[in-house]
Amino acid sequence: MQPLAEQGWRLWHPFDPTRAEAAVEDLDLVGPRTVVWLNEAQHYLGDRAGERIAAAVHHLLTSPQRGPVLVLGTLWPDYFRQYTALPAPGGPDPHSRVRELLAGCTVSVPDSFDSRALAAATALAEGGDRLLADSLTRARADGRLTQDLAGGPALLKRYHAGSPAAKALLEVAMDARRLGVGLHLPQAFLTDAAPDYLHDTDWMQLTDDWAEKAYAELAEQVHGNQAPLSRVTPRPQRRPPGPSTPADAPSPQPSGPVFRLADYLEQYGRTTRRHLCPPASFWHAAHTHLAHPDDLYNLTSEALDRHRLQWAHHLQLRAAHCGNTDALCALARMREKAGDREGAETLYRQAADRGNADALYALAQMREKAGDREGAETLARQADDHGFPSAMSRLVGMQENAMSHLVGMREKAGDRVGAETLARQAADRGNTDALYALAQMRENAGDREGAETLYRQAADQGNTSAVCRLVEMREEAGDREDAETLARQAADHGNTNALLRLARTREWAGDREGAETLARQAANHGNTNALYALAFMREWAGDREGAETLFRQAADHGNTDALYGLARMREWAGDREDAEALFRQAADHGNFNALVRLARIRVSPGTREDGDETLAQHAADHGNTDAPARLTWMHEWALTEALLQRKVRDGEGDVALARRAAEGDTSALVRLAQIRERAGDREDAGALYRQAADHGHTDALYRLAQIRERAGDWEGAEALYRQAADHGHTDALYDLAQIRERVGDWEGAEALYRQAADHGDAQALLGMAMALKRLWPYGLDPDGTPTPEWQ
Repeated sequence: MQPLAEQGWRLWHPFDPTRAEAAVEDLDLVGPRTVVWLNEAQHYLGDRAGERIAAAVHHLLTSPQRGPVLVLGTLWPDYFRQYTALPAPGGPDPHSRVRELLAGCTVSVPDSFDSRALAAATALAEGGDRLLADSLTRARADGRLTQDLAGGPALLKRYHAGSPAAKALLEVAMDARRLGVGLHLPQAFLTDAAPDYLHDTDWMQLTDDWAEKAYAELAEQVHGNQAPLSRVTPRPQRRPPGPSTPADAPSPQPSGPVFRLADYLEQYGRTTRRHLCPPASFWHAAHTHLAHPDDLYNLTSEALDRHRLQWAHHLQLRAAHCGNTDALCALARMREKAGDREGAETLYRQAADRGNADALYALAQMREKAGDREGAETLARQADDHGFPSAMSRLVGMQENAMSHLVGMREKAGDRVGAETLARQAADRGNTDALYALAQMRENAGDREGAETLYRQAADQGNTSAVCRLVEMREEAGDREDAETLARQAADHGNTNALLRLARTREWAGDREGAETLARQAANHGNTNALYALAFMREWAGDREGAETLFRQAADHGNTDALYGLARMREWAGDREDAEALFRQAADHGNFNALVRLARIRVSPGTREDGDETLAQHAADHGNTDAPARLTWMHEWALTEALLQRKVRDGEGDVALARRAAEGDTSALVRLAQIRERAGDREDAGALYRQAADHGHTDALYRLAQIRERAGDWEGAEALYRQAADHGHTDALYDLAQIRERVGDWEGAEALYRQAADHGDAQALLGMAMALKRLWPYGLDPDGTPTPEWQ
């Protein structure tokens, strides 16, 4: 960042009063030439506001008038995998916007430095950097300088060699952080949670001052000026107070000392303790001492995921009492489902009074269903005032905004006057989505004139979607001049889609000159996809020369996909050398389709070259196992093209190629195996799964077990399922439990179901959740024993 500072750039690190709050409040103020530093990005993207922050960052990066900007952040690999994982079919998708934001924007940092970097470190050490010189005495052999500089080995040694009491406190802190408790851990909580982490013998040997001694031991710094567990002083709140909370609610700020776990030990705990359920003292201490609403709600979710239903219930009640509006809404939904409308409304109202727009929306629905239209409208307006627009609704997975929903209900009930009145009221309050929704209803009902009037009203108030639809309607009506005027108006407001749509319409109508003019206008507004799309139209129309010209223009404007289109046309024209160069450029810019084409060129019959295996390796290198699923499938395609064509040419040579191509990237082998399996080649698929499993890919073991099970090899399947389960694969635990049930081993099945519950992933698998509910309807105690019946 230092060279940017010399060019007048500023650095902004949002952190006060909390990182997430600062980002939510001030990201929209970021202007050009700003570096936004999201250090430890899980504190921004993993917070309850993570989806809002991801959307705000995306808007910042895609708004030309706000650039140039640079957003930098760091994430531990576990968080990255969590945020980029695809949701199960029908399951929740809590990180959809974060996943989109991270797609293609990550750089994996190696665990160790290479020889060149170590040589540079040595030169710095010889130049007087005593810290590096000291670190090199220990880390030169394995190159793990960062870990040593961060005190990682020393911290781990302190953890493993520490006294039983100190180790217990560290494990409490590790469990708290991995289950969603904030950075600052109250001392009272840590101390009260520690007893069940100690063996009976160690507990009996504790002295009255055990806690004082343990904290003193953990406060001693190791190499790198770090302590395993440090006392910290949180910054005081400097923001205006938020929405009202109950008078008797505990303060979210701990009254006593608070501590922070060293980052390295936190990450170590997430890895080594990820499948352990904390003991009873942990849950009791959390319920007794934690007062931050988000901490309590996070623990509620973790308890539910582990089928600890009784603790989940009590933690949710406390979270609601402390002011967590999500907990209040969850309790309200339970009351509503049980028929207690009055109790549900009371809880929704409490959540709404604290700023939860979802609760206002739920209240508006309840009032509308009860026939109280006036009350419903009042609540809908309040929801609008509290920031419940349709864009945010899509962001957090909720329904369309409250006012638009009420407009729709009025329209469907035949009350067009009431619907239009509500829509205009909403528009007057800045919510043009209601007008847009009403216009769509009018259009669907055949009232194009009324629809156009409403679209124009929404457009006049800044709704760019309405402008786009007006452009289409004016074009359909033959008013081309008005259509162009409206399209330019939308572009001036930052939405070039209307110009692009109009360009396509003109192209299809045969007006190539008009289409190109509009496409260029869209490109001048920053939309290079316009020229790219127009090039495709020319290509489909058979005008290859015109298409090539437009592809080249789009590429000159920075559209790297246009390089691929241009290379494709060069290949068809027989200019293989130029095509290959262009495909290589597109591939270097991340276009994996270009890798497919390169693979075809390199491995086609009669063109065997030494570069074909390097190319397949290049494709695998671009398919890092942590990369988004879309990229993984794209690199699989490139590999498969190369490997399948080579199989035709060389027989069984593809297996050796796959091994080299996927070295260090076992997901490439797994994807290839899936394709072979779908093609019916189970033997080849099994061989690829085995290679991936031998390189440490747990899911490959699971899929290999499925192949064995489908083939009727129950014994072999069970052995593989058990291996996968031993590595923490929850689906494998479920399938293994099913096998145990089928052979009548009920005790073994229960043990596996209990193990899955401890892992915390059981609720994500419908069959597992149903099995747990069937076996233990009242849940499990922290130690895994069935919870007795409770109310």
